[in-house]
Amino acid sequence: MEKETKYPLLETIDSPADLRKLSEKQLPQVCKELRNFIIDSLANNPGHFASSLGSVELTVALHYVFATPEDKIVWDVGHQAYGHKILTGRRDRFHTNRKFGGIKPFPSPDESEYDSFVAGHASNSISAALGLAVSAALEKRNEHVIAVIGDGSMSGGLAYEGLNNLSNMPNNLLVILNDNNMSIDKSVGGMSQLLISMHSSKAYNKVRYGIAKGLKKVGILNERRANALIRFNNGLKAMLFRQQNFFEGMCARYFGPINGHDVLELVRMLRSIKDMTGPRMLHIHTTKGKGWEPAEKNATLWHQPGIFDIETGERIVTEGGSPRFQDVFGETLVELAKANEHVVGITPAMPTGCSMNKLAEVFPDRFFDVGIAEGHAVTFSAGLAKGGSLPFCNVYSSFMQRGYDNLIHDVALQRLDFVLCLDRAGIVGEDGPTHHGAYDLAYLRPIPNLTISSPYDECELRRLMYTAAQPGAGAFVIRYPRGKGSLVDWRCPLEAVEVGKGRCIKKGTDVAFLTIGPIGKVMEAAVAEAEKQGVSVAHYDMRFLKPIDTAILREVGENFKYVVTLEDGTVKGGLGSAVLEYMAASGYTPKVEIMGIPDEFIEHGAPSELYRVCRMDKEDVVRAILKFKDL
Repeated sequence: MEKETKYPLLETIDSPADLRKLSEKQLPQVCKELRNFIIDSLANNPGHFASSLGSVELTVALHYVFATPEDKIVWDVGHQAYGHKILTGRRDRFHTNRKFGGIKPFPSPDESEYDSFVAGHASNSISAALGLAVSAALEKRNEHVIAVIGDGSMSGGLAYEGLNNLSNMPNNLLVILNDNNMSIDKSVGGMSQLLISMHSSKAYNKVRYGIAKGLKKVGILNERRANALIRFNNGLKAMLFRQQNFFEGMCARYFGPINGHDVLELVRMLRSIKDMTGPRMLHIHTTKGKGWEPAEKNATLWHQPGIFDIETGERIVTEGGSPRFQDVFGETLVELAKANEHVVGITPAMPTGCSMNKLAEVFPDRFFDVGIAEGHAVTFSAGLAKGGSLPFCNVYSSFMQRGYDNLIHDVALQRLDFVLCLDRAGIVGEDGPTHHGAYDLAYLRPIPNLTISSPYDECELRRLMYTAAQPGAGAFVIRYPRGKGSLVDWRCPLEAVEVGKGRCIKKGTDVAFLTIGPIGKVMEAAVAEAEKQGVSVAHYDMRFLKPIDTAILREVGENFKYVVTLEDGTVKGGLGSAVLEYMAASGYTPKVEIMGIPDEFIEHGAPSELYRVCRMDKEDVVRAILKFKDL
């Protein structure tokens, strides 16, 4: 007697080729099983939940119609791609998703031939897929390329740069807009409103396609004439109907919107436009969290909900202990805004994640969510600062890489009073190499007119925020990690600290340890262990990377033969590099060991596991101290 299974069809699918063996009438059942599999899996192994539930039917339809992996699917925002992973040979390993040594949290060509391009950050799918499509045309490969963009990614400027080039290069790219009116929080901006109201006639598209096909058959319509005809047609349509379709204005054939949860309609539509030439845009409407009622009602809360009870639908939240750094930021920002009417908050689509929603609740007119547009967030903040406001711009550290030029050109060059709060700095854990905030200290340090700081604990975060809010503080960076700090009683008075001034946490005589940020807390237990073995350790919290405390460095250079630096950032270009530069320039010759994130991309896993991989945990600090004992 065969054992009954909850997933009779899904368990027969080890590759998209297996999916394509099924009949169309079986596809709704495949979607049902795939959605239930995602729900069952993520209840106990947390991950990005609501986005992948919303893209189930699209995922099934794409792999059913297109001959993947020869045909290429480029996912925008890997949050949507869990169904894709499950259908492409990773079902039996999906329970290891986001775990140390398990499958990766986002699509990665290193993991699977079905993952055509890395998809950790947003808005890159159209540009990347356009490159693949143009390459296929140049190399005369008969393959289809599809970009799937959604979850608010259309608010990113890179998406428009890609769209702007669609008609200028030979390509047959299909762009699918998975429109769920969401990013992580609710989508904002004019594009969101356009997508909500856009409509198109299926009959019109069918007639237009028939005419174009006939003209091509008799040799009248070539690629150049086709683009001219499309522009004329779009202009005529806009004049007659007094409306302009944005995507058709970019010379892309537009289809939709259609119901993105009707898998059979999706298959029919994809088949009908699959072999059309030239760039095309298929617009589908989906519901983020589809199939799980709590997620449909509150997609933001269920974007990455953690462990939950399938029977009751309740999230299992661990309460108590110290607060998260982001919550201390949010509460402190409200305090500063109450005391200073010029304080405003800006975030690129992360108000809940960075806790700026707290400011939005109290001062909604002084809170600005600009969508997934980090560069714009920085330059918009610069404009606010130039106009007399005091902007606190909160960006996740790894995402800030996209606003680097904006910070140099629009903020630092003008010496503006501007506060950049970098959340998720350092090792972030299960989201992996696309999300680790490993490089901010190194890439920010060369920029003139910039103060760079990192708090030792939650009280230090409050003090640095208060310091940054003082008149004339200039462009001020505060970077802090994801998750909980170390203090339960964190509501200390708001007091300014001296810019460029560190502090001695503990005096010692044998080895000097210099740290920046909360990673310094690792030192406390390590120092106690080392001193049991006869080594006297001095510990300095540098607090500022720029300007760096040269008084501390001079004291260390004059009194210690052995110096160790520890930072939750890359060993190339950060605190350790700054210390070496100072010692060399000043003629001091201590032996300096730099501890931090090594010069390689660090994979995903629990932070404790990754600190061990990077040789940054307590045991490694103890070893670094004891190494100098017998020298």
